[in-house]
Amino acid sequence: MNTMKRDRQFRPLPVPSVDIHGLFGDRQEAICDTTAEMLLDRCVEAGMLDAIDTSKPSPGIVIPIQPWGGTTQMFWDSDLGKSIETVAYSLYRRKNPELEARVDEIIDMYGKMQDEDGYLNAWFQRVQPDRRWTNLRDHHELYCAGHLIEGAVAYFQATGKRKLLDIVSRYADYLIKTFGRGEGQLRGYCGHEEIELALVKLARVTGQKKYLHLCKFFIDERGTEPHYFTEEAIRDGRDPANFIQKTYEYSQSHQPVREQRKVVGHAVRAMYLYCGMADIATEYNDDSLTAALDTLWDDLITKQMYLTGGIGPAVSNEGFTDYYDLPNESAYAETCASVGLVFWASRMLGRGPNRRYADIMEQALYNGAMSGLSLDGKTFFYENPLESAGNHHRWIWHPCPCCPPNIARLLASIGSYMYAVSDDEIAVHLYGESQARFDIGGAKVRLAEKTHYPWDGAIGFDVTTDRTTRFAISLRIPEWADGVTLKVNGETIDLASVTIDGYARIDRDWTSGDHIDLDIPLAPRALFANPLVRHDAGRTALMRGPMVYCVEATDNGDGLNGIRLTSGVSQTTMAELKDLGGAVALDVPASRDKADWGDALYRTKPPETEEATVRFVPYPFWDNRSPGEMLVWVRAGERNDA
Repeated sequence: MNTMKRDRQFRPLPVPSVDIHGLFGDRQEAICDTTAEMLLDRCVEAGMLDAIDTSKPSPGIVIPIQPWGGTTQMFWDSDLGKSIETVAYSLYRRKNPELEARVDEIIDMYGKMQDEDGYLNAWFQRVQPDRRWTNLRDHHELYCAGHLIEGAVAYFQATGKRKLLDIVSRYADYLIKTFGRGEGQLRGYCGHEEIELALVKLARVTGQKKYLHLCKFFIDERGTEPHYFTEEAIRDGRDPANFIQKTYEYSQSHQPVREQRKVVGHAVRAMYLYCGMADIATEYNDDSLTAALDTLWDDLITKQMYLTGGIGPAVSNEGFTDYYDLPNESAYAETCASVGLVFWASRMLGRGPNRRYADIMEQALYNGAMSGLSLDGKTFFYENPLESAGNHHRWIWHPCPCCPPNIARLLASIGSYMYAVSDDEIAVHLYGESQARFDIGGAKVRLAEKTHYPWDGAIGFDVTTDRTTRFAISLRIPEWADGVTLKVNGETIDLASVTIDGYARIDRDWTSGDHIDLDIPLAPRALFANPLVRHDAGRTALMRGPMVYCVEATDNGDGLNGIRLTSGVSQTTMAELKDLGGAVALDVPASRDKADWGDALYRTKPPETEEATVRFVPYPFWDNRSPGEMLVWVRAGERNDA
């Protein structure tokens, strides 16, 4: 395959530059209808507005201090920040003056709460003001700042209102004075990464490179010796070895970031760190960061990622364990972690289109992330197992409600992940019915994408431009796709001659009326896990296009582990599911164990089997109908009863 040197800079297309329809449009409609307002409602119910309302006494400790020395109440600023961000993106799609007024009221509270020096944190201003910057390892101060910054950027872009942006800019200016290598400054960084990618967004929206420099400081300083978290604990009178996780791997601060070779620790923290590293690699053309990230990327996707794009199998550290340790029923696979993987993959595309990142971005988006939000936008998954005995269901809220606004803000801003642009090239990373607007080569260009993807692989693009302009349009050709065809104005393009890093790059003079036809066959395919993944031995899973499929009891009855695929997928038929928003189901010939066992726990004779047709549905839509069992990995092949 042709490759292109990574010396270019691609920026994601701004959210308001993309109009979304189709499947993602339906998800955004649900967010506008219910999720965005509901996020604010539940933040209010939790007491978060009381925490920032200086006209009222401090509520004090509402959620008790936990064994790790903190409380999830410390994170409330981040929940409000992500909720504001979600509302902002929803306002692009649909104006909502009442919801906007509610956010303005929250912003006014933050403005009144902010200290004169710029500091802003509900917990450390109103509950423990004497504990500011005393425990960066555990207490999430910079993490909260990051989410407030991201919310402020999105809200400014959506409404043109600068108040929150000015508030967080003052806070970021205070951080520049507080952190660094100068005399009297703290050489620290947050135990939960997030401030890094937020500072990049702030730099891009304000044009102020000083925020990039602070982000780079946090990344460069992480994991260096003498270790900041050790020195901080000693200064604070704490035993530096006595903390709940017992290892700096938990926060990816065990080594300088350029020396890290294995993905370890808390999964969401890792993804956010790699996002910041990728952004800085793009902004500074830093090949040393890119090289480290490539190594970490390979480590993750070849040894530690679920088929769904879920990551982090363990509840104990909300993160990674050993290579090939991918249990299904007990999988943690936090929604936020897959959202973070989408973020990271998108940023790895900042130095040029490459399907090794975009394919995984799509896989994680459709499966590990999108599963976290119900079709009606009202309920959520925190964990995303690949098997359930029928007792895992969506919930309304959570003591640590990080996932609801995280998946909501991702889906509400999905246009910026679909398209990216450089000085002379448009990249289409994800497909879906949409219209995208670009400024490129001095021309104003519109791409109107018509498709029913991911249910149908026929994709058409109509080009409109205010004048004939030369630039490239690069279209991702998924690695899983066989028999892809490409035409421009009806003329067939030889894919092999134009494909670079998995993208068909069409470089020509474009004019209004030009049309592209891309056809990506969506044949069902059976997948098998590396034999070292002991949990999937003797089992197979089905995918069609980017979607992982599963069986549910609501379609197939109980006893899903009695299903065995014996004839491959060549006889599969498709059906449209009205109760799942028009999703495509797969009906597959199989065999099933008969319910003839009786009362014995064990016996010498295996169960009888019978032929059956088994219905598979898209994994991200499971638990949207009747509750019951679910299974991704089903038994494969003929059983030997000898």
